[in-house]
Amino acid sequence: MIRKFDFLVIGGGVAGMSYALKVSQSGKGKVALVCKTSLGESNTSKAQGGIASVTNLELDNFEKHIQDTMIAGDYISDPAAVEQVVKGGPAGIADLVKWGVNFDKKEDGEFDLHREGGHSEFRILHHADDTGFEIQRGLMEAVKSSPNITVLENHFAVEIITQHHMGIRVTRRTPDIECFGAYVLNPETGKVDTYLSKITVVATGGTGAVYSSTTNPDIATGDGIAMVYRAKGKVQDMEFVQFHPTALYNPKEKHPAYLITEAMRGYGGILRLPNGKEFMQKYDERLSLAPRDIVARAIDNEMKIHGLDHVCLDVTHKDPEETKKHFPNIYAKCLSIGIDITKDYIPVSPCAHYMCGGIKVDLDGQSSIKRLYALGECSCTGLHGGNRLASNSLIEAVVYADAAARHSLEVVDNYTFNEKVAEWDDEGTLTNEEKVLIAQDMKEVNQIMSTYVGIVRSDLRLHRAWERLDLLFEETEHLFKRVKPTKDICELRNMINVGYLITRHALERKESRGLHYTIDYPKHAYDKTENGKRKTENC
Repeated sequence: MIRKFDFLVIGGGVAGMSYALKVSQSGKGKVALVCKTSLGESNTSKAQGGIASVTNLELDNFEKHIQDTMIAGDYISDPAAVEQVVKGGPAGIADLVKWGVNFDKKEDGEFDLHREGGHSEFRILHHADDTGFEIQRGLMEAVKSSPNITVLENHFAVEIITQHHMGIRVTRRTPDIECFGAYVLNPETGKVDTYLSKITVVATGGTGAVYSSTTNPDIATGDGIAMVYRAKGKVQDMEFVQFHPTALYNPKEKHPAYLITEAMRGYGGILRLPNGKEFMQKYDERLSLAPRDIVARAIDNEMKIHGLDHVCLDVTHKDPEETKKHFPNIYAKCLSIGIDITKDYIPVSPCAHYMCGGIKVDLDGQSSIKRLYALGECSCTGLHGGNRLASNSLIEAVVYADAAARHSLEVVDNYTFNEKVAEWDDEGTLTNEEKVLIAQDMKEVNQIMSTYVGIVRSDLRLHRAWERLDLLFEETEHLFKRVKPTKDICELRNMINVGYLITRHALERKESRGLHYTIDYPKHAYDKTENGKRKTENC
């Protein structure tokens, strides 16, 4: 079956929906919004803390937010991307409010701003402790009311379509690779349909599901990154995997683990060992408000030193009613497993949270493949550099969705549907035995990545990961070629591809920087020189 849409958007989080809303209002064509599960399930909906933007100009300014972002990114963020996101933040917030998103306000009507780790000022807008869910809700309602947007739930994008699918050999050196749409698995028919488009947008979210423990939903298997990589598109900075330092420690919930928001440390939460002893003073003068990479490594080290499976976050010194007011969902969640956060320490441990790298894009959100844009967590804009500043991701998605929408609306009339694209060959069968193998291989990917490509790395561990992933890759590709595509085997392929990219990029970076820490190259790029000055030539 062949379907045609002027704009094909793959992914239904804040980035995909923001873009869809922008282009649908233009009158320049029909929009398809493809979601691999329900529209409401995305990394966006799991974001508790908030969204960062300069809104109080009496106390804050763009320069401060830019500097905070550069510092957190370990000075390898792209200054142009940082400036674009920071200065575009207020307009992005206005768009969200226009679409029906509610942010908490004070009695005087001004935004109730929070502060999080790495931020020098209070600039985090929030909706209690479920900001992401509120953003997802507002955008979903706006999308569903738009007559030009067709939402396709439980549809899985298998591959993006390029010249390769027309019998033309495409390599990484091929100039002018072009995207003509995507092959999409229809759950009702079990068939892979051909979706032709003038413009294609990948907004598939992150990669957390490749690890054993993650705050991401199970759908975060890096699909967009893997598809674009297979299509010979450029991928960058995959070594920078952010591990959130404070996920609720609960052995029964690891995939996804429940996030204890950064805002709780901004609120005054103190990291302690289970015996009550503080430890962050050993690692950073900012204590519990240090950037996530520092806090995550500190917790990881303390757990190893003391043989612990978790540390604790303490808010028992704060006013109980205020705590309940600011963090109602966290309070209820912890209470459900017997922890009263107003009286008890919260057990926390680091887990995979956010991918700072991804599909390389320019300031318009364009990938290296023509007619293909990438937005949100699957993209690498250059904003985050070596480490994401807390709450910068949601505003990045909104700002770049606007930039991509404006650019694609300028060029969409130059493109036509490519009628020469071949339909998918769906020969093959799948047995129950093969389903068992796929499930086992997914677990193996999780184990490999968590054991060898986690918070602390080494060349030995990375090479072991490479060898094991290579074996899984060969086995899975062989299986894929002889079975009908299913969501499970497609996700497994993508997880292996993403695991390989994280591992390869980690091996290529011969220094410890940002989120990438290796015991073989512990010296930081700007560690102090002999004369006591910091090196900056590589920054």
